[in-house]
Amino acid sequence: MNRLADETSPYLLQHADNPVDWYPWSQEALDKAGAENKPILLSIGYSACHWCHVMAHESFKDSSTAEVMNRLFVNIKVDREERPDIDKIYQTAHQLITHRAGGWPLTVFLTPEKQLPFFAGTYFPNEERHGMPAFSDLLMRVAQHFEANRKELNDQGVAIIKALASLEPVTAEPGALLDRRPLDGLRSQLGSNFDKDWGGFGEAPKFPHPTSLEYLLRHWRSTAHSEEPDIDALFMCALTLTRMLDGGIYDQLGGGFFRYTVDREWSIPHFEKMLYDNGPLLALLAQLWRASGDDPYRKAANETADWVIHDMQSPEGGFWSALDADSEGEEGKFYVWNPGETDEKLTGTSALAFARRFGLDKPANFGGHWHLLVRDTLESTAEAAGETTSTTVSLLDEARSRLLEVRNERIRPGRDEKILTAWNALMIRGLAIAGRALDREDLVDAAVRAVDFIRDKLVVNGRLLASYKDGRARFNAYLDDHAFLLDAILEILQARWNSAHMAFAIEIADRLLNDFQDKKAGGFYFTSDDHEQLVHRSRTFGDDSLPSGNAIAALALSRLGYLLGEPRYLQAAEKALQAGYTAMLDFPHGHAALITALDEYLDAPEIVVIRGNATASAEWAQGISAIFAPRRLIFAIPSDARELPGALKLREPREQTVAYVCRGTSCSMPFTSLQELAAEIREA
Repeated sequence: MNRLADETSPYLLQHADNPVDWYPWSQEALDKAGAENKPILLSIGYSACHWCHVMAHESFKDSSTAEVMNRLFVNIKVDREERPDIDKIYQTAHQLITHRAGGWPLTVFLTPEKQLPFFAGTYFPNEERHGMPAFSDLLMRVAQHFEANRKELNDQGVAIIKALASLEPVTAEPGALLDRRPLDGLRSQLGSNFDKDWGGFGEAPKFPHPTSLEYLLRHWRSTAHSEEPDIDALFMCALTLTRMLDGGIYDQLGGGFFRYTVDREWSIPHFEKMLYDNGPLLALLAQLWRASGDDPYRKAANETADWVIHDMQSPEGGFWSALDADSEGEEGKFYVWNPGETDEKLTGTSALAFARRFGLDKPANFGGHWHLLVRDTLESTAEAAGETTSTTVSLLDEARSRLLEVRNERIRPGRDEKILTAWNALMIRGLAIAGRALDREDLVDAAVRAVDFIRDKLVVNGRLLASYKDGRARFNAYLDDHAFLLDAILEILQARWNSAHMAFAIEIADRLLNDFQDKKAGGFYFTSDDHEQLVHRSRTFGDDSLPSGNAIAALALSRLGYLLGEPRYLQAAEKALQAGYTAMLDFPHGHAALITALDEYLDAPEIVVIRGNATASAEWAQGISAIFAPRRLIFAIPSDARELPGALKLREPREQTVAYVCRGTSCSMPFTSLQELAAEIREA
């Protein structure tokens, strides 16, 4: 066993018995590289990554390759989910070096003294193929090149680090007007890149991009009562979700979404299931159900939430991170079928309908097996089965249930059971939104358990930490952890008021301002002031696989600032938007989350605070929640809630239920009847 044996990361533990002398990222490893004057081989991946497993099997478990690695390099293995700070730096360095997008596994070679990158790639095979060198040959060539060109490579590394700093956007001039141009640019770019046949944006591979879809849904809603409502924006969101729900990116038996598909039609996924995808997609399904009333979105939201709670929530309350793409050494084996398997459980009309609906009567679509996706309409399936549509739906639901029982007996994919604060926050938000939209208190219960888990286990000595596993909370929390959690708590407070959660939200907001804010240029660094000093301290505004931390911080701080009447939060949000304004203007498509925050800055949210006994205030909140209104926040605060912070102190309870409505910094007189309240907030 190497030095990874003492780690908590499932990904690092997968490599603990490699013949490679792996180190975790640590001062010990960096000191060893300096003392022995050896370059560092930095390998970054995550436990659910298919090609990470392939490279591990081909190279890291191979004793001859390990001998070369151990002789020529100090080898450091990093879980990108535990150390996104390191991953962000060296992914960007990879793009600067290779002029290509990165990914995982990420392979970067660093100078021993200052960890400057000088060569990078992603997956390398164990034998020369597809124009790529064999990994062992590459190792020897990199080591020789390093020895022969140390000064030039060091200078190149310094230049790359300078380039990293230059990539950060120029802050808008103080007092510069924030306007709608980035919103118009994003709407135009999304329309240009939209796939009108299959939904989504661009060609294969296809990713869900829930942040862009949510922006389109919000944009449609803001124009719904105008002379020219943007119906196309609603169409783009709805078509994409519909195609995904019919496709192989959605788990047709168990619910939940895989990470992405390799094809344009959403058919064949990489089979890992990530918590960070399913939280935003759950929220989006619930919002689209509320906006449209179309039952497939309600059904999928329920199925996805059920899967998350059943398969991904730990007994302690936090949510685990991911399910592997592979089981028994094969990608997708847990999920795919052959007709013989289904014939054992399904017979007669049920078998016919299922085969017709999900494509088992067509050629195999995944390595000689069938990955389920919707291949026929319900009406056509019902006609072929000789049944009514409603009867066919019942037959299909029964068949899905039977096959899910069979699937659950298989050897399951590995589950990454570390609990990440940022990813949990995305799921808490999704469950809170879905719980309200679907009228499911059990989803709110699950979200509350997760918030309480974070408060109890991931706050140590007053500081939020990023990762938890096996009773150990580790790593200073990053910008994303704080911003996503603040946003999630504001959503859960709308589902169920809890004064302790409100206090927790204020603590997180104050940490953002005190420990992460760039007081000079605006916006927030990814790491706190007292974080380990790396070669670069990033301050980025664009979305990647997660929405931008700066964007969510701006949105959540703005909402909290209006709710509490706290100028500090509003000013920090405005400065973040000014810091990212040029980036939004130049590249709208990459800044959808920040542009959503800008949209709410330009048109301040409507905040409704209801005071009354718990039952009455909840009934009032439910009464005005039926309409999809993404700019409206509704807080039902029981009369007996005491010591409310900030402006909430002014929203005093009375003998009867009462509601206060504020739009930005302007607040109404209290309303004493639900009818009056409904009339006040009624859409024009």
